[in-house]
Amino acid sequence: MELTPTLHAFLWTSSAANNCNTYLVRSTEKSILIDPGHAAHFDHVRDGLGRLGFSMRDIDLVVCTHAHPDHIEAVRLFQDAPALFAIHETEWQMVRDMAPYLRASMAFDPDRVAPDFFLAEGELKVGDIALQVYQTPGHSPGAVTLYWPAERALFTGDLIFENGVGRTDLPGGDGGQLKESIRRMAGLEADWLLSGHGNVVSGADAVRANFEQVERAWFGYV
Repeated sequence: MELTPTLHAFLWTSSAANNCNTYLVRSTEKSILIDPGHAAHFDHVRDGLGRLGFSMRDIDLVVCTHAHPDHIEAVRLFQDAPALFAIHETEWQMVRDMAPYLRASMAFDPDRVAPDFFLAEGELKVGDIALQVYQTPGHSPGAVTLYWPAERALFTGDLIFENGVGRTDLPGGDGGQLKESIRRMAGLEADWLLSGHGNVVSGADAVRANFEQVERAWFGYV
């Protein structure tokens, strides 16, 4: 789905299997893929890239907002591609802790897909693309949200969705941190709320209203 000429969404709409939304940020020089998802379901991303004239070898950087398998597993498909891989260091430690399970169940070997660098708060520049990285724990301890000022696009992972919030009952989840992170991101000027699951929220008024509705409806239960 083309949102703008430089921003594309590969939304996961199947109710039969869990997977995340994937996003492509592109410029005339570079391209970034955000949250590649599960390896078994990556064909819908690969096909979407193909329709744009892209292949996996055209991706310069793969970024994961957090390390849950439905967001990170397909990183292993880039082992033989030139793309770099980045995630927050706290999230990577969680991957290391889960390594025996990931090797046995998903053929995901952290020793073979280690990050090329770790994400930290501040600017992330890839060629002429400049993203802002915010650490937004709550759903996961080292989760990040990415903000692209050029398109006023906010990539929230599983922090906040259209009319919903990320769960906090998984290891490392924290309801207080989740609410604090959501309130922090609500202060950014965004025309696009691009979450890890569900629909795209578009338009500054709609994004602002979604933050307000989520706080009213969910914060009493988190």
